[in-house]
Amino acid sequence: MEIETVSAEETSRAVVLKEGELEKRSDNLLQLWRRKTCVLTADSLSLYADAQKRSRGKELKLRSIRKVDCVERTGKFVYFTIVTTDNKEIDFRCSGEESCWNAVITMALIDFQNKKAIQDFKTRQDQESGSPGQQERRAARAP
Repeated sequence: MEIETVSAEETSRAVVLKEGELEKRSDNLLQLWRRKTCVLTADSLSLYADAQKRSRGKELKLRSIRKVDCVERTGKFVYFTIVTTDNKEIDFRCSGEESCWNAVITMALIDFQNKKAIQDFKTRQDQESGSPGQQERRAARAP
């Protein structure tokens, strides 16, 4: 899983898609819910323990997220799980008023994946068009 430490200055340079509070379930034995200030940009989700300081936080790159899963609404909270490319699960919850977090993260992830697919396609196309074998095949097909 690709979680990096990030500073507030790094996050502020990117266009913010959504900002607010989420609660993240800890990985330790007690699995307590910890309130985090979160900033979603086009390429990452940054989590800060202290909303005022935001001096250091954790950054979860969208390239390391496979999907947003297990969305469930209870009376007070909306729960969802982020599944990473290495199959780790990170549980989040937000209050009913902030319930669109899972949808905004999902849309940012889809947008990121689409841009990456287009970029990969163009790179593959450029590599194929530059190869001698491709040029010969084109010449053979020409009328």
